[in-house]
Amino acid sequence: MPARSINVTLGTAGHIDHGKTALVRNLTGCETDRLKEEKQRGMSIELGFAPCPLGEIEVGLVDVPGHENFIRTMVAGATGIDCVIFVVAADDGVMPQTREHLDILALLGVRSGVVALTKIDRVPTDRRAEAEAQVRALLRGTFLDGAPLVPVSNVDGEGLMDLRETLQRVVRDLPPRDCGGVFRVPIERAFAVRGHGTVATGIPVAGRAAVGEELELFSLAPSPSRGRIRSMQVYQHDSQEARAGQCCALNVPAWDHAAIRRGDVAALPGWFSPARWLLLRLRLLPGAPPLRNAARVRLHTGTAEAPVSLYPLGSSPVEPGAETLAQAFLAHPIVAGMGDRFIVRSIGPVQTIGGGIVLATPPRRLRRSRPETSAIASDFDASVGDRGDRIACALLHHSEPIARAQDLARAAQCLDPETHQILGVLKDRRQAVALDAGGFIHRRRLDEVGERARVALADFHARQPESPGTDRRELAALIGLNPTLLERLLPPLIADGFLTVHAPSQRLSLPGHQPALPEPDRPALDRIERAFAENLFHPPDPESLPETLALSPSETQRLLRLLTSNARLVSLPGGILFHRDAVARAAEIAREHIRREGRLESVQFKYLLDTTRKFALPLLDHLDRIGVTRRTGNTRTLK
Repeated sequence: MPARSINVTLGTAGHIDHGKTALVRNLTGCETDRLKEEKQRGMSIELGFAPCPLGEIEVGLVDVPGHENFIRTMVAGATGIDCVIFVVAADDGVMPQTREHLDILALLGVRSGVVALTKIDRVPTDRRAEAEAQVRALLRGTFLDGAPLVPVSNVDGEGLMDLRETLQRVVRDLPPRDCGGVFRVPIERAFAVRGHGTVATGIPVAGRAAVGEELELFSLAPSPSRGRIRSMQVYQHDSQEARAGQCCALNVPAWDHAAIRRGDVAALPGWFSPARWLLLRLRLLPGAPPLRNAARVRLHTGTAEAPVSLYPLGSSPVEPGAETLAQAFLAHPIVAGMGDRFIVRSIGPVQTIGGGIVLATPPRRLRRSRPETSAIASDFDASVGDRGDRIACALLHHSEPIARAQDLARAAQCLDPETHQILGVLKDRRQAVALDAGGFIHRRRLDEVGERARVALADFHARQPESPGTDRRELAALIGLNPTLLERLLPPLIADGFLTVHAPSQRLSLPGHQPALPEPDRPALDRIERAFAENLFHPPDPESLPETLALSPSETQRLLRLLTSNARLVSLPGGILFHRDAVARAAEIAREHIRREGRLESVQFKYLLDTTRKFALPLLDHLDRIGVTRRTGNTRTLK
């Protein structure tokens, strides 16, 4: 029965000429040195890929070069591995690239591995023991502390079976790579196959893709190019699907292989774009020099590299062994994703000085002087390891208070179905609030708006205690919010008790607020209200009130505004005022008539109210506006 392929990738690491490629050949049966120069010099220059059967399972195996001149290539291969075969030759022992490769593996987040002590056929037993002790001392306190160490010979095969069985045990305990998120593969190389066209190889860092799907290629070309996957191989076997963590070769005839370079990226269309700024969590190695602001280094991530300027968000310089949040400005744009691992190397002298995780790809530089910058960076840092947290963080820091699910999906690099599922969980946790038209707002941002509204309304009530509240536009202006946005936020703000709607006036107020009409004005207010209440459908003319009540015009207008704002009077177009009881009685009469007759003609309403057309039609139009009736021509029915 053929071995079952799982999306776990092994990789070699270690000093040059310590037997990595020969070990891969013995484990897989594949010769990964494919270049003429590699075979002539007996030295790996490029990455080598091979399927590696381990009992009933099969994994991918990446062979990396060990020479210091090819650290960039080593990083490109090590970025995609889940478990390392750390190779040290018994005759040489620990060498410079042994140490540097170990640092790089730790910075890239590799957490599992097996040590292969090679060339044991060249040394006596006491040297083998000495080399083993030297290796154990090097690994103390690292992720390989206590890892299985297997002495092997690539010449006579001693220990190879033990190594294979050890790898099988270690890999069986590894969780397969998470295949969630958006498919993206940093390209290791591309070539043309006669009759098939362009083939690009690499290890996907996220998601999955199937034959027939369209991919977007980000390369040296002026703009991304798209093409469909005609066929693919995984671990050198034909496959219908490639998943994160699997060595794959994608046949996309629409691409030009000559324009593709290592460092290019292929991904599902519409999800990524090349970035010039990266937000990073950076850790310096203990032996690195202090890192000053705007330090020039080389950054390696995926299969790409670029000169960058580093800007720590904390204190500068960053001391050796310290960790900091930082921004990187790249000399040329690259495609990177949240959670990608990276390495930084000094330009002169060339050495690995640190590495870490990409937290975000902001469109522009975050200003260190702004107090919110550190908080934003910390939020991205805390969320990078979990897609649910990434969705929550994207919602919290979206450019607008309200975001759509598709906006959040792209910001968090999470496929749409999973994004909707996560938003449901965030709603249950009260981190996200669903709004009309498919919008969402983070609970923290909603609470901030609610607190601003509470403060503004408290101040308004203190200044105008006689008013039932503000109208919507006025409150929006008071708290610096777009009126349309406030309208969408009102339902959750009311539900959370930040404000309420004063029923008669439809004005916004604090819960429990009762308008307090000024005591000195009460006699005059009562007289005005009584004049309207005693003449429900023949209200007095506001222009005649000053003479009737012996008040000045300005004083009369002030008192009418008070009664209107408190919904004792209702203002209709044309300057007509009705007592609120008139509106309520008119609605009752209209309902009774329509229920009895099935409809109401406009001309009938003045007879039902025993008033004139001047007053009946504005009242009927008002009933349409407040949802009592529905108009069709000159006929009304109940809404």
